[in-house]
Amino acid sequence: MKKEAIISLFIAIAFLLEPALAQCPCEGRTVILKAPAVSMTSTGEMIGVPTEFVITVAPGSGHVYVETWPLTEVDMQASARLAAEVAGRVLGIDMSKYDVFIQVKADSPIIGGPSAGGTMTVGIIAALMGWKVRSDVMMTGMINPDGSIGPVGGILEKASAAHQAGAKIFLIPEGQRIQVVTETQRKQIGPITQITTTQRRVDVAKYAEERWGLKVIEVRDIYDAVYYFTGHKLERPKPKGKVIISTSFLESDAKQDYQMTLNYYKNISEKLKNSDVSYSTYSYLKAALDDAYKTLQEAKQALDNGKYYTAMSLDFQARIIIRHVDWYIDVYEGRDLEDIFLEVKKEIDSVESYVSNLTIKGVTMLQAVAASETRIEDAKEYLKEAQASYYKQDYWDAVSNAAYAYERAKTAKLWAELGERYARGEVISREAIKRAARNQLDNARLIVTYITSMFGQQNLQDLINTLNKGEQYYEDGKYSAALFSAMEARIRGEVILDTIGIDNVTVLKDKLKMMKEEAKTAIGLAEEGGTVPLLSMAYYEFAESYEAKGDPQDIITAMIFYQYAKETAMVFLGWKSSSESTKTTTISSPISQNSTEVTTTVTVTKTETVSGTGTKVCGPAIMVLIGALAAIFRRR
Repeated sequence: MKKEAIISLFIAIAFLLEPALAQCPCEGRTVILKAPAVSMTSTGEMIGVPTEFVITVAPGSGHVYVETWPLTEVDMQASARLAAEVAGRVLGIDMSKYDVFIQVKADSPIIGGPSAGGTMTVGIIAALMGWKVRSDVMMTGMINPDGSIGPVGGILEKASAAHQAGAKIFLIPEGQRIQVVTETQRKQIGPITQITTTQRRVDVAKYAEERWGLKVIEVRDIYDAVYYFTGHKLERPKPKGKVIISTSFLESDAKQDYQMTLNYYKNISEKLKNSDVSYSTYSYLKAALDDAYKTLQEAKQALDNGKYYTAMSLDFQARIIIRHVDWYIDVYEGRDLEDIFLEVKKEIDSVESYVSNLTIKGVTMLQAVAASETRIEDAKEYLKEAQASYYKQDYWDAVSNAAYAYERAKTAKLWAELGERYARGEVISREAIKRAARNQLDNARLIVTYITSMFGQQNLQDLINTLNKGEQYYEDGKYSAALFSAMEARIRGEVILDTIGIDNVTVLKDKLKMMKEEAKTAIGLAEEGGTVPLLSMAYYEFAESYEAKGDPQDIITAMIFYQYAKETAMVFLGWKSSSESTKTTTISSPISQNSTEVTTTVTVTKTETVSGTGTKVCGPAIMVLIGALAAIFRRR
């Protein structure tokens, strides 16, 4: 009887332990890595600080737990979540079946944030697969949703920290080998202090090799990083065939749009000639129309060259000017501005009603609807600015902003119609878009906070405003717009980090070439996955138009649009290691789940015997078991 009672109790305890073990990391695998961070001294100087990451992955329900000591100045939770998500994508593993536990230990408070995202991703992958990591390799770099290693600050300080920790190899984001250092010298001349500030370019690889014998290597993505840490070479996802990017899907719309805008220009030119405006007003408006015509000529050239999105963008710019002249003549001749505002509002309301009733089917339509929602919100903002200018009796700006709002609403309708035209695949639920938007907003907030913590908010207000706008869209339930606004803020932040202090055109062009190729690859993968990435291809073409101009600011703008192209193509796109390889190794049971073996096939170029991890009892669970056994034996 007692034996049966003991057996029954053990069965009951097993059922009680099952949910507890989901949060019990000792049944999984643990990997320990070191990463360099930066800390701010009391004098405001940044110094490098070695940091230890203890990463455990165990069967669970998709949670990511982060403990930092001391507390970081920038929260690492969003970066850790993204690291787990990317690790799952790389390996083709469903991370909702695992919990990730990350302990971060440092000797002094660190800025933290996203710069350890790459290191955390490597650790999670290694823990999942049971791979050993080299203790003499350290890395700094953000992890991006597409698996690329993003730019960070404080590279020189982190190189020093890597040396202090005994590293032989220091991995940094591709394109960040050359750092710009600002040096300030003070010279006292009598009662006057002369301050001289100079900038100097430092080759981090050469500097670290000469000073410490530390080898600095640039890495493009998580695939490079995993190889240097573990010796396992995972295959990057890549399109099977040649990628051809064309906006021919816009050809008919672009030709019609150009002809309509040209006709509008001709009509308003005649209207101006026949108007009663004064000589000075006529001259001013005529000059504006001349500018519009020059823009239309550029649009015609783009149209003839098959750059249909570029042509439509130029038409849009010309049309804003033409409508401004059109409505200004109306106001001059007695039309009430309030009447114009009402016309604009009706257009915005009509488009918003149409878009809000759409059911999003597939990623292609999601991109188009997001573009539409963003443009609707832009139109609303410009209408508000028009009304504010009106109340200040600034009628010129009032008409200008109203014209922009009206034309912006028109383009919102175009994108929504494109979305319907190319809708395919399953319905994407509002809840799924909401979750994706929240993740993107958190990641963007992390990067913006990281940048401002290092460089202050000066000259970064536009970036902060873009992020805040995304948060507002989210609160208003405009989840598609929030998703893409957050993406915009994050990309702009990354480009700022990647280009700060660089004015050398050759260096910028090298970075641009890399981003262009990555965008092309992402578009190719999206197309192979059954998506027609309309927005991505439009952004890619627009980036090319800025790239062709060639000056530093245009190159940076092209970088931003190539990054837009890449990121929008990757939205909701699942990806894992390519199956095309000379050697495929089946690694059984990345981590056992409820004592059941799970087999994951991952393409690698090196094999390693991974011993199975047994289920262990730990923490509160073992206390319950001991207490129960004691109670049984007392009853004897």
